[in-house]
Amino acid sequence: MSSKFIKNKEDFVCQKCGADVVGNGYTNHCPECLWSKHVDVFPGDRAGDCGGMMEPVRVEVKNKEYTIIHKCQKCGTEKPNKAVKEDNFQMIIQISANNSK
Repeated sequence: MSSKFIKNKEDFVCQKCGADVVGNGYTNHCPECLWSKHVDVFPGDRAGDCGGMMEPVRVEVKNKEYTIIHKCQKCGTEKPNKAVKEDNFQMIIQISANNSK
């Protein structure tokens, strides 16, 4: 297994909110609800066997860059994912507000 990123361009229907998501090879979460699915060991490899839903549990900000932290509801693994301009910024704000509670 390699720790290198594998570009994997896939379209998918979000299993959380039902949005049709057009992948660009770097897409790793739904841009509407920000949920993801635990399918990779290393980014893009699709070698994971968990398959659990990854909840966006918090947002970290560093140098004006937002990182969404996802936590698998099945196995508890946490993984960071960079937010992108296509992401629903209102959801990022809502998750950020929950960070301070």
